[in-house]
Amino acid sequence: METKLIRIAEIAKAKPKECFISIGHLINAEALKQCHEGMVTGKATGVDGVTKEMYGRNLEENVGNLVERLKKKSYRPLPARRTYIPKDEKSMRPLGIPAYEDKLVQKALKNLLEAIYEQDFLDFSYGFRPGRSMHQALKRLNRVIEDGKTRYVVDADIKGFFNHVDHEWLKKFLGDRIGDPNIHRLIHRMLKAGIKEDGIFEPTEEGTPQGSVVSPVLGNIYLHYVLDLWFEIAVKKQCRGEAEMVRFADDFVCCFQYKEDAERFYSALLLRLEKFNLEVAVEKTKIIRFGRYAEENLEENGEGKPKTFDFLGFTHRCGKSRKGNFRVIRETSSKKFRQKVKAFKTWVRQNRHMGTLELIKIVRAKLIGHYRYYGITDNLRKLGAYQFQVHNLLFKWLNRRSQRDSFTKEKFLRFLKFAGLPKPKIYVNIYD
Repeated sequence: METKLIRIAEIAKAKPKECFISIGHLINAEALKQCHEGMVTGKATGVDGVTKEMYGRNLEENVGNLVERLKKKSYRPLPARRTYIPKDEKSMRPLGIPAYEDKLVQKALKNLLEAIYEQDFLDFSYGFRPGRSMHQALKRLNRVIEDGKTRYVVDADIKGFFNHVDHEWLKKFLGDRIGDPNIHRLIHRMLKAGIKEDGIFEPTEEGTPQGSVVSPVLGNIYLHYVLDLWFEIAVKKQCRGEAEMVRFADDFVCCFQYKEDAERFYSALLLRLEKFNLEVAVEKTKIIRFGRYAEENLEENGEGKPKTFDFLGFTHRCGKSRKGNFRVIRETSSKKFRQKVKAFKTWVRQNRHMGTLELIKIVRAKLIGHYRYYGITDNLRKLGAYQFQVHNLLFKWLNRRSQRDSFTKEKFLRFLKFAGLPKPKIYVNIYD
C-alpha cells in the first residue's frame, strides 16, 4: 500500500496539473487493516461505542464487510458524537468524534489525499502536515523577522474556521486534483454525516468537524487555495517591499517591510475571506510595528515600546541578545499559561486519591510534555513558573486526602525529592 501511495506522490509531483480519475480502489482491505494497526488504543469512541480492541476481535470480517459496502457505494458514515474540550477561560471547543469504522475510512482517505496534496502545499504551511511541527513554524518565523526586513506584522485569526468551511467551495478545490467520483461521493457523505449530541441529530451544512481524522487535510486544502496561493501569487507581487507568511492550520502571521503593504493586505484579506464564507476575528487581528527597526521608529514617533503578538501559544516581543543585537524573544503566552495551570488544577483535584506512585508517574509525564513543547529558547523562566504552580497545587490537593494535613512544607520537599519530578529544560533551540 505504501508503495502505491509513493507512486501517486511521484506522479503528483512530476505533473502538477494531473487530475487523478481512478484512485478510490486504493481504499481497500489492505489499506484499512494498516489504518487499524496504526490506530492508538484508548481513544474516545463515537456514537457506536466501538473501540479498536472490539473492532479487532473480528477484523477480517469487519473489514471485508466495510470494503463490500464501499464497492457497492452503500457505505454511509454515522453522525459524529459531539463532545467539548476547553478552548479558553470562557468558552469550550466542540469536537466531533467519528465512529471507529469511519475513523478507518477517514484515515485511509487522509493518506491518499496527503500523497497528492503534499506535493502542492507551499513551504510556509506547517499545520497537520507529515514531518512538520509547530517548532519548525516558529523557527521559520524567527528567520523571517530576524534575517529579513520585517517592520510590520499582521497577526490574523480566522473566526471559527473549521466550523465554516464551505462545502461547495471545497468540492471545487478538490476537483482540481481529484477526478474520481467515488472519492468525491465519499467526502460528500463524510461532510454531510451530521452530529449527534445527547441523542439529537444535527445536520452539517457547512464545516468539517474538529476531531475528524480527515478534517485537518481538508482544512489545509481549503486554505491552500483560499489563502496560500493567493498570498504567494497575488499579494507578494503587489507589495513594494518584502512580504512573507507563516501558517499553521488556520493560525497565520504575515510580515511586511512597509506599512502600506501591510494595510493593503489586511483590507484585501477581509474581502478575500468573505468570498469564501470566512471572516477574521477582528478582536484577535492587528497590525503592529515589529522587527529590528520597530523600536527606533516608535521612539521617533513617541509611541513607546513595540507591541507584542501571540502565535502558537507563545508571546513574541522585540528584544536584544547579550551582545546587544536585535532578536525575537518568546515566552509562554499568559492565556496559555493560565489554561495549562487551570487544566492541571482540575486534574489533580479529581485524581488526588490516586495511588501515590501512579499519580507521580502521570505528573512526571505531564511536566515532560509541557517542557517539550514550551521548552524553547528564552522560555526557561516561564517553565520554572509552571513547575512552581504544579508543586503548589500538588501540595494543596494532596493535603486534602484526609481531614488532617498529610504534608508539612518540609515533608513535602522531601516527597518531591523522592518523586524525582523533572526540572525545567530547554528542548528546542530556535536557532538550530
